Amino acid sequence: VDEAGRGPLAGPVYAAAVILPNDIIIKGINDSKKLSEKKREELFEEITEKAIAYNIFSVDEKRIDEINILNATRLAFEQAINSMEIKPDYIYTDAPDFVLIDGNRISGMEIPHETVVKGDSKSISIAAASILAKVSRDRFICQMAEKYPEYGFEKHKGYGTKAHNEAILKYGPCPIHRRTFLRKLLGE
Repeated sequence: VDEAGRGPLAGPVYAAAVILPNDIIIKGINDSKKLSEKKREELFEEITEKAIAYNIFSVDEKRIDEINILNATRLAFEQAINSMEIKPDYIYTDAPDFVLIDGNRISGMEIPHETVVKGDSKSISIAAASILAKVSRDRFICQMAEKYPEYGFEKHKGYGTKAHNEAILKYGPCPIHRRTFLRKLLGE
C-alpha cells in the first residue's frame, strides 16, 4: 500500500493497494516520484492488467480538513485494502490479512501490517501502489485544472509552489483547496 498527495494544498489524498503475482516482472517499476509522467502512465496500464487485485481509494479535501491528513491517509489505506476483492496475506505470518505499507509508521490501523521505510524502492508491490495512487491523483487534479484554470493545477498538481500560492492570494481558495493547509498562507 502507498499513498499520493499528503502534502499538497489542494485535492484528495489517494491510496492504492496492490497484490501482484510472486513471479511477476514489470520492467522499469520504481518509486513513482522517480519516474516520468509518461512512464507512470505506461506502468499504470501494465500494473492494472497484471495485478491479482488492486484498489484505489481517495479521501477528499473536506474530510482531510475534518480529521487531519494523517487520519485521512490511514482511512484511505484502510478503505483501499478493505475494498479489495481478494484480501492480502503474507506468507511469513499466520495472519489472514497482512500488508506492507510505505513509510516509517502508521498509527491506529487495525489491519496487520508492517511499515517499510522507502518501501516503494524495496517492494515491487509498494512501488506498484505508489504508481497507481500517483497517476490516479494526477488525473483527478488535471481534470480540476480544466475546471479551475486560474490555479495552474496541471503544472504543480496542487503543491505549494510560488505560482500556486500567488494564485490563491489573487483568487482566493477554490472548492478543492484544503482550508487547514492554507491558514498560514492566508494569515488565519
